[in-house]
Amino acid sequence: MNLDIQHKNALVCGSTQGIGKAAAIQLAQEGVNVTLVARSEEKLKAVLQDLNAVSERSRRHSYIVADFTNPADLKKKLAATNLQFHILVNNTGGPAGGPVFNAKLEEFERAFTMHLKCNHVLVQAVVPFMKEQNYGRIINVISTSVKQPLDGLGVSNTIRGAVANWSKTLANELGQFGITVNNVLPGATATERLTEIINNKAAKTGKSIEEVAEMMKNASPAKRFAKPEEVANAIVFLASERASFINGINVPVDGGRTKSL
Repeated sequence: MNLDIQHKNALVCGSTQGIGKAAAIQLAQEGVNVTLVARSEEKLKAVLQDLNAVSERSRRHSYIVADFTNPADLKKKLAATNLQFHILVNNTGGPAGGPVFNAKLEEFERAFTMHLKCNHVLVQAVVPFMKEQNYGRIINVISTSVKQPLDGLGVSNTIRGAVANWSKTLANELGQFGITVNNVLPGATATERLTEIINNKAAKTGKSIEEVAEMMKNASPAKRFAKPEEVANAIVFLASERASFINGINVPVDGGRTKSL
């Protein structure tokens, strides 16, 4: 399938590892000019080399160093760049695990800032150009917890739900301008974040890391973890011309783990 997104410009957050990096690389392979966003300039430079290696020489890739705990700084960094983006991939590492009852107020505030406030700063920055082009694709990488809360991820469940409702509201407001807003909901995906979750569960339950990993794999009908590239496939399709009438939905990429329809 020709996705017809050559020469489009994409802003991809959390793009130095995991799902964000996989999405950036796949977009570059489709001929998209990719701007990476993350905290570590060293890691950004390394991924930039990867993008250049898989792209035609005519592609223009770049990066923005930004810390999502500071929306004001992010807004300032965005104002200093060329905000002509057709595609925005909102993707940020999840909050620390733990029961919601034990969570400190600061944990909610930090997660709300990183996941909703910064998403909103990014959307307000890129949407004016999208409206001019009558083309925009906003893809939020969230979690299957927006359909079915996950045990031991209390703060994440809470904030992810807020982001999903924010996203649906945006989809209703922006659809008339040729802009779609959709959510990709990864299940257990082989990333550094999953390794952290497995290690924490092993420490709390006394089970081995291998036992916890096997238990998590068996929770999915696929009996395995997703590869970051498999989640990126959904992101890239939703960013394309071919997804022009898909708007305001949640797309689980979880091998069938989520029980709800």
